[in-house]
Amino acid sequence: MVKKTIKVGLLGLGTVGAGVYRLLQMNGAQINRRAGAQIEIKKILVRDPGKKRTTEVDAGLLTVNPREILHDPEIDVVVELIGGVEEARTYVEEALQHKKFVVTANKDLLATAGTGLLQLAREKGLNIYYEASVGGGIPLIRPLKYCLGANKIARIMGIINGTTNYILTKMSLEGMEFEAALAEAQAKGFAEQDPGNDLEGRDAAYKLCILAGLAFSSRVRYEDIFIQGIGGINKRDILYARELGFTVKLLAVGEEFAERGLALRVYPALLPLTHPLASVFYENNALFVEGNAVGEVMFYGPGAGALPTASAVAADLIAVVRNINHRVENGIMEADFEQKNVVPVESLSSAFYLRLQAQDEPGVFASLATAFGKENVSLDQILQKRNVAGTAEIVLVTHVVEEKSFNLALNRIQKTPAIKRIDNVLRVIES
Repeated sequence: MVKKTIKVGLLGLGTVGAGVYRLLQMNGAQINRRAGAQIEIKKILVRDPGKKRTTEVDAGLLTVNPREILHDPEIDVVVELIGGVEEARTYVEEALQHKKFVVTANKDLLATAGTGLLQLAREKGLNIYYEASVGGGIPLIRPLKYCLGANKIARIMGIINGTTNYILTKMSLEGMEFEAALAEAQAKGFAEQDPGNDLEGRDAAYKLCILAGLAFSSRVRYEDIFIQGIGGINKRDILYARELGFTVKLLAVGEEFAERGLALRVYPALLPLTHPLASVFYENNALFVEGNAVGEVMFYGPGAGALPTASAVAADLIAVVRNINHRVENGIMEADFEQKNVVPVESLSSAFYLRLQAQDEPGVFASLATAFGKENVSLDQILQKRNVAGTAEIVLVTHVVEEKSFNLALNRIQKTPAIKRIDNVLRVIES
């Protein structure tokens, strides 16, 4: 029986929750027409019903009791927008147990507990929709699941954290120091007051879990991702990268090697200025995908924000309403994914950028060449920069080499008497 009205319970009325409510008010007629039914918000879970809000909401919709949503037989869909893991997982499990479809924007939840929740949804004949969990308003989940489903994807590479991209853009285009760029990002609301999850790469790693799982039809564990944040990036690295023909971006990279398995990592890297991702600036996000049939495609747009993320949530609401009324798109392909071998980062290959301080004396370059040569590491570019009080700054870029060999060479260099300190080491993406 086709339902003319689908009632929805909203968990959370923060930035995204308020955005969803506003979008349903703004574009409700179009959304309902595409869904084929009236979407009605019946209840909204909040912590403080008396709080002053920028979005005007009927006080009768607000509740502090989650059971008024999770146990209400009239509510068909629960939209989880509270964030975090433990409380959200409890609510999602309870919603599924009470035969409710779930829409969520919670990347942390999906990266750490998604497998179990999706299996539970399958057991109950339901589904979980999570387009908004990665990339804000950029369509990524559905294209990877369906539009590119006929492809064997070799690599995904993306800028999927707006905070770090904003900071690195400010450093690159405006010459700002790291701390000043971070402060501006916080002032504009692009960075949290405690930005650790963003700066240390954890936020991007959660998103990579979700994207790599879909791209490679695999169960991906957060613990299997190599993570390096941007805390060590100096304005000098940005300037030298540009001189060498690169920009610096925090990248999330997933690759599948036929005989070896998956390579999953999040790290700052030098990216050629000619690469499409190099021109993704400020808080914008992008995902670059390489498939054996489609070739190279890139998805680009705002990676966060109330209305962009609400756009993805509303798209999932349209899909779930059509599913309820017409039983379309109810299969959970993720529940059939299997664990694949993960290649340790030290077994991968990359080119490297190295910035160091050395005594300005004859024989330094020769000693560096010897240290690299003993581990079969060849050099592509060498720059000698400023000389201050007898100390020269040297920038090196290697050819592609196995990480293990590069690290052995780095150990040799650190023991060389003329080398005072290693300032930074970054990977280099060549194409």
